[in-house]
Amino acid sequence: MSLIMSLVGIVVLLAIGFLLSKHKKHINYRTVLVALLIQVLFGGFVLYVPIGQQILFAVSEGFVKLLGYSSEGINFLLGFWLTDASNVGFVFAFKALPVIIYLASLISVLYYLGVMKIIIRAIGGGLKFLLGTSETESLSAAANIFVGQTEAPLTVKPYIAKMTESELFAVMVGGLASVAGSVLAGYIGMGIPAPYLIAASFMSAPGGLLFAKLLIPETEKSVTFAKDGETDKDDAPANVLEAAARGASDGMFLVLNVGAMLLAFLSIIALINGILGWFGGLFNFNELSLTWLVSIPFRYLAFLIGVPWQDATIAGGMIGIKLITNEFVGYLELSKYVVQGEGGIFSAWQGIQPITGTILSFALCGFANLSSIAILIGGLGVMAPSRRADVARLGVYAVIGGCLSNLMSATIAGFYFSLGAGA
Repeated sequence: MSLIMSLVGIVVLLAIGFLLSKHKKHINYRTVLVALLIQVLFGGFVLYVPIGQQILFAVSEGFVKLLGYSSEGINFLLGFWLTDASNVGFVFAFKALPVIIYLASLISVLYYLGVMKIIIRAIGGGLKFLLGTSETESLSAAANIFVGQTEAPLTVKPYIAKMTESELFAVMVGGLASVAGSVLAGYIGMGIPAPYLIAASFMSAPGGLLFAKLLIPETEKSVTFAKDGETDKDDAPANVLEAAARGASDGMFLVLNVGAMLLAFLSIIALINGILGWFGGLFNFNELSLTWLVSIPFRYLAFLIGVPWQDATIAGGMIGIKLITNEFVGYLELSKYVVQGEGGIFSAWQGIQPITGTILSFALCGFANLSSIAILIGGLGVMAPSRRADVARLGVYAVIGGCLSNLMSATIAGFYFSLGAGA
């Protein structure tokens, strides 16, 4: 049944994108279909083909090992606070989140050394060649695999002001369809399977372009072309040490931002649940909560993308909460169904079927939520003040595109799981 629903889900998601398209006559079906094909083939290779599975697990094991080196710094500063692992929130705040600082610093160094530029150029060039998208939007999509929605556009910063509406929208959707490589550390620290998170990050590049070009197709002629070596050199680090220090500083800001958002969102959700619980108690309906309310419409969507019906309400609640708040809150909910092994790494699912956990791991892996609109306006608005109004106008549409991209990756993952690719 899940296999059939996965196929239905793919068709439904494409149909939603088509129905919401602003310029249906201008849709480039080559771009849309090839982007979908890349998502399907890449997902099949790393989730179903044995050698692809081995490569994905090797990469994820290497990534987890890379994150493990952060324990030296964390234990030095905070080790005496981590003797009791029974308080999940406490350990998350003082063990999972600090890893982000380490990874942000490492990524900054790799950028300074030119390693990230080579990788992004290669992936961006491949997307441009295969999809027929412009170089600027392809580069930004590739960058979003590794960095966040405000950092990736820096790779094409000089061209944002001159971008067509479709190109600007593609940059926005790409940012919302993905997550920053540094925050993957936080999700892995919650026990979310690293292989799924890494696969979702790579699938977000073609997925974001797919729905960006489906929702707002290109109707103008692009006048942007990113040349090699054309970056903002005035703001570049002087050496490796400054790059590491700047990355650590950025990582600290990100950690504080994530921590503050979680504190605020979880507290507000608790307040709303308290009010709803009191109201529901008047009618002897103690299950009434915000999660239950958002699960009502989203459980049908969860079922459409392959989640078994018995888990659809749980899955729908997580998808809805993630859309209203952010992906960290969604993953915190999902982590309640994870059995963690040694070092807090994923071991098994509990309370939900494995296919549900797999689909949700992909579906939640993106910045597509309502609060991200403000981040986009702030980030892109600073890079190109003349486009601030355009970013604000396209914000909700970009969230829809990012959500559809995440759900498409999740549907494809569920399809291969149904074929026997499950962990």
